[in-house]
Amino acid sequence: MTIIRSDSDIQAALQALIELDPRLQAIVHAAGPVPLRLQEPGFAGLASIVVSQMISRASAEAIWRRIIAAGPVTAKDYVELEPDVIATFGLSRAKAATLLNLARAVSQGRFDPQAVCALDTAEAVGQLTTLSGIGPWTAQVYLMFCGGHADIFPVGDVALQAAVGHGFAMVSRPSAKELLKIAELWRPWRSVAARLFWAYYAAEMHRNVTPLA
Repeated sequence: MTIIRSDSDIQAALQALIELDPRLQAIVHAAGPVPLRLQEPGFAGLASIVVSQMISRASAEAIWRRIIAAGPVTAKDYVELEPDVIATFGLSRAKAATLLNLARAVSQGRFDPQAVCALDTAEAVGQLTTLSGIGPWTAQVYLMFCGGHADIFPVGDVALQAAVGHGFAMVSRPSAKELLKIAELWRPWRSVAARLFWAYYAAEMHRNVTPLA
């Protein structure tokens, strides 16, 4: 399994993607720099992705700052937070439950967020999505940005659908099923293709929607 670890990996993958699909040359030009945005795997990385699933990026960043200010972002420390402290973060009830359940699973040794990154992507997604509140998007993004998995394309991401539709001048935004078919051409570098189209979305739609800052 190929792992993305550096900006040079991103650049090499972009060149490979252009060879696979010459249409991407124009997307690369329009998108500008495609950032690596890689974090260490662990509770904090997965928790930050859960928080990033907010309607507003600014709201997600504000919530994450409050979580960081409350103390070390480890599973053990999070479990020990008082409920009235967690209530000040601004999380929805569902996300608050997801983070607390995740912290308990990690601190009790029922789930290892580092070890899961070493698994085959399909198996890793399967394990992650057994956790309460962790869906395919969260699992895929965690493996991309914390595990460095090179061949993931979160087809359910609305921004990616919009970016591909705009970049390829499609009549309408592609569905997840259509996007899955389109992205097949970009194997084995679909994670870099996703980064590219998030960067393109930011450049062309003037809105930064990449899951991690």
